[in-house]
Amino acid sequence: MNRASGKGRVFALGGVQEIGKNMYVIEYGKVMVVVDCGSKFPDENLPGIDLIVPDISGLLERRDHVAALIVTHGHEDHIGGIPYILKQLNLPVYATRLTMGLIEAKLSEHGLLRGATLNVIDADAVLDFGPISASFFRTNHSIPDCLGVVFDTPAGTVVHTGDFKFDLTPERKSQHPDLHRMAAVGEKGVLLLLSESTNAERPGFTPSERTVGAHIEEAFQRAKRKIFLSTFASNVNRVQQVVNAAARTNRRLVLLGRSMVNVVNVAREIGYLNVPEGMLIEAEEASRLPPEQVAVLCTGSQGEPAAALARLAAASYRKMEISPDDTVIVAASPIPGNERNVARIIDQLYQLGAQVIYGSGAATGMHVSGHGSQEELKLMLTLMKPKYFMPIHGEYRMLHQHRLLAESVGVKPDRIFIVGNGDIVEFGDGAAAPSGKAPSGDVLVDGLGVGDIGSVVLRDRKQLSADGILIVVVTLSKKDGSILSGPDLISRGFIYVRDSEALLEQLHKLVLSTLQELKSSRIKQWGLIKRALKDELGQYLFAELKRRPMIMPILTEV
Repeated sequence: MNRASGKGRVFALGGVQEIGKNMYVIEYGKVMVVVDCGSKFPDENLPGIDLIVPDISGLLERRDHVAALIVTHGHEDHIGGIPYILKQLNLPVYATRLTMGLIEAKLSEHGLLRGATLNVIDADAVLDFGPISASFFRTNHSIPDCLGVVFDTPAGTVVHTGDFKFDLTPERKSQHPDLHRMAAVGEKGVLLLLSESTNAERPGFTPSERTVGAHIEEAFQRAKRKIFLSTFASNVNRVQQVVNAAARTNRRLVLLGRSMVNVVNVAREIGYLNVPEGMLIEAEEASRLPPEQVAVLCTGSQGEPAAALARLAAASYRKMEISPDDTVIVAASPIPGNERNVARIIDQLYQLGAQVIYGSGAATGMHVSGHGSQEELKLMLTLMKPKYFMPIHGEYRMLHQHRLLAESVGVKPDRIFIVGNGDIVEFGDGAAAPSGKAPSGDVLVDGLGVGDIGSVVLRDRKQLSADGILIVVVTLSKKDGSILSGPDLISRGFIYVRDSEALLEQLHKLVLSTLQELKSSRIKQWGLIKRALKDELGQYLFAELKRRPMIMPILTEV
């Protein structure tokens, strides 16, 4: 926007889902500030894809306007896309100590650490980006060092809460939510509030993280053999509770999973995690200790197939195994969409003879959410007293419920905006309103390839996974087009050749007759020959089997 217009805009480049990219851009005049840049994992509709990151083509078109990236906290859905954005747009990054430690570890893996401009901030920092200044307030969540962001612009104040809850008895005393500063921001006047919506459907208040520690220690006291506990690696407070329980029950602790090891190392280095000297051991050493002296802290609480818990449940972890009467604690609740994977692993654990403790809330006491429930969301709205409101971070039903909560505390319905990826809310002159769309979308990461997998490749992968492939190999004479060898038929994931000799014989005859017809019609273009073979074989196979395998003719001319 032209600065003289006195207007700015908020782009939602991602983050309308709970597990997503959570990326926003605040713009005024010719200055743009990015908030968070996360990643999300693919579902079964994206076979072979490793990661989904934000499409920043809109930022690249105006790269001279992008001043900074501010990160609210260190969860993967808020920092996972940072290496990919910095490869294309090397802008300064601002984050708290723990968040920055996790970002540094990620950038180091990508070989980007040396060239990155990283700035550690705290809740008292004030950043000046010309017409936009950013200040902060402390919140708490399931990871330490979380911030909400206050953007002051000539057109008004925009507040981004980040992920939050109001835990008044947090594990670390330095993590109390700064209610006084939030109230002061609200008294000053908030034009537009962007507030997370993850638990907007849950009534009441979210319980304190401190309630979990006693339940974990009780389970450690009752366990007779090894203990395996799986949780989010980034939940440093939960990791500290496990360390404390292990110390009080005279157990040594094994860490399994790369992300768990990385987070523990970063948290210990900056003093956010206190582990007694000599407690951490390797899996090989644990095998030489009595089982009642061993505890294992591992990743995989969401049923990820390659994570440590899944491999343990499948008895495929080379250096560690779950034995009958071992205790397994899943100290996390399944993220929507992961329920099936978690249930499968729990079944496998029971089959191994383990004592399994899973489920959140009052059922086990092993997990509480890091997100505020309805009363906390209303408290944030009441403290901020926004003129306009945009619910963020959640499925649409959660955003809708947050809208109703906002209306219940006095926000006018026509001043609440539920936006999708790319939607723009323009603000200025004391008002805000939806205004068009910005470039947005998903970029798919497959191995080292970023953004090179398109819809055609995904369609082929889905077809291969559903019906397999049939390869037809024929060698033709360059002189007269006659068949010199073949056709040879190769099936992968389509039919079992030894049980389908009659079908293969029919396909063999169909290929021969099709090639003969093409030769009689003097058709020699390979593209036309391949298309004809695909059409004839495809129609025949669907009529006979109701299957549509990928058909790949390979023609060789001699």
